[in-house]
Amino acid sequence: MTQTSHKELPKRSDVNTELTWKLEDMFSSDEAWEEEFKKVKDLVEKIKGFHGKLSESPAVLADCMKVYEEMGLAMERVYVYAKMRRDEDNGNTKYQALTDRAASLNVHVSSAISFLVPEILDMPEERLESFIRNEKLADYKFYLEEIKRQKEHVLSAQEEEIIARMGEIAQAPQNIFGMLNNADMVFPTIKDENGEDIQITHGRFLQLMENQNRDVRKSAFTALYDTYKKQKNTIAATLNASVKKDVFYARVRKYPSALAAALDGDNIPIDVYTNLIKAVRDNLPAMYRYVSLRKKLLGVDQLHMYDLYVPMVKAVDFKVEYNEAMNLVEQGLAPLGAEYQSVLKEAFGSRWIDVYENQGKTSGAYSWGAYGTHPYVLLNYQNNVNNLFTLAHEMGHALHSYYSDHNQPYLYAQYKIFVAEVASTCNESLLMNHMLKITEDPRKRMYLLNYYLEQFRGTVYRQTMFAEFEKMIHEKVEQGEALTPETLCSMYYDLNVDYYGPDMVVDEDIKMEWARIPHFYNEFYVYQYATGFSAATALSQQILKEGQPAVDRYLSFLKSGGSDYPIQLLRKAGVDMASPEPVVEALRVFADVLEEMEKLAEEIK
Repeated sequence: MTQTSHKELPKRSDVNTELTWKLEDMFSSDEAWEEEFKKVKDLVEKIKGFHGKLSESPAVLADCMKVYEEMGLAMERVYVYAKMRRDEDNGNTKYQALTDRAASLNVHVSSAISFLVPEILDMPEERLESFIRNEKLADYKFYLEEIKRQKEHVLSAQEEEIIARMGEIAQAPQNIFGMLNNADMVFPTIKDENGEDIQITHGRFLQLMENQNRDVRKSAFTALYDTYKKQKNTIAATLNASVKKDVFYARVRKYPSALAAALDGDNIPIDVYTNLIKAVRDNLPAMYRYVSLRKKLLGVDQLHMYDLYVPMVKAVDFKVEYNEAMNLVEQGLAPLGAEYQSVLKEAFGSRWIDVYENQGKTSGAYSWGAYGTHPYVLLNYQNNVNNLFTLAHEMGHALHSYYSDHNQPYLYAQYKIFVAEVASTCNESLLMNHMLKITEDPRKRMYLLNYYLEQFRGTVYRQTMFAEFEKMIHEKVEQGEALTPETLCSMYYDLNVDYYGPDMVVDEDIKMEWARIPHFYNEFYVYQYATGFSAATALSQQILKEGQPAVDRYLSFLKSGGSDYPIQLLRKAGVDMASPEPVVEALRVFADVLEEMEKLAEEIK
């Protein structure tokens, strides 16, 4: 398998089918999708028939829950398929239309079931307790207990229906940003290190930032952010609308803040969020030390933001073709055992993965899918170490979903966001351990240590900086202040100054970086990259040191889905995220890796 020429992206129709995901495993055709779409509409009418009857008996509530699950699964399949088809090429109007129809239907579904929770909570407390204990509702015990826990934030049936009908409008900021960022925004062409034209794309930007030629890095950096700067008013208005939406929902549900509302869904204490920011800020001197080492190894008088991603080890040819990447990931994840390996090989051999970039394809990488069908992975693979680890990361998500779907009923299969990054990052940690074991060349070893340090910088430090930015912008709106482009740029610039320290020249262009981060439209999500990385660091060490007992605990965690609160699931796996210790421990590992890098740098000068 070879990478497509970087000069011109292929059209979707020209991509080798073997390098694309097989969405036919979900629906054999668009006509089959239409049939499922109709089924959802029929189930909507069926579930409406339970309105006002839920308190009659446990049997009636159980029957309603069965329809609820059937409708939820069908709706999930309808939406996921349409959106993933659109992600193949955002310019494809057919799948734009299918996605819009699916989104509208989803709002219709939300409206139809809006009576469910308020009606359950309207039961007298003793009656609800007796229902929860009833054998007919045994499969729904945790679900009903969770509803009861959030009782004070659930509104009347009529109010819940109004909020549900708002769903499509509430999605607008994220949808608008997605279309602007993935379909409409065109980045300029610059000269590469050979003087040839290369167009900047989302997928190529990091590759350009890793280019050893500093002029190429600077040109790409400036050109990308100049493009965003031209759209700063539009994107600021879009982000402002998204934050206002978050604040609106928090207030109508009687939460003290948008942050409290976001964390309550996973039953996560706010201290977990604030402790993370404090722990990272307390350990900023280690980041400053890293910046100083980077400046020294690159041999520059001033270190700029566009120097952050280029490997500190020069003249290392470390390209990783996709075929080799699959083999390395299999080898690196061998400590997880034969069962895990078997599923991984099935994924690699059965078109679960959409590999390369094409015109209009959604940028970045993700794992997604619908219950009852295997998970899928979207990549925009480039032949480098970063993309090798991205493959391992997304396969972590995919196999977490696979195990959860195969061991939990639909209602509990979806794991909470708080644990979502644990499996993916644990995979990366195990792969890094393997790569360091098999890499004897001192410069390649330094390259990997550099990459590992960058993982800490990007996943713990940088995502915590994002988390702090999110907290700040939500607080601004909660205080009645406007998020103007100037305000957003100023706050973001100052955070970069704080996080990178005195040896970093914080270029003016970086103040526009907030404008290109899609995660900001998914409120208070990014902090979980940092907490997940910390948990995964601990779990991977347990797997490597303890062997089978730790593997058994870990696989049990993957199979648990959303059947308990995430902090409880992680405790059973062997790590306590209610304590700041895992974050502090991860930052100790960062300091240890940094020390090894410093020593190795001295030895091979």
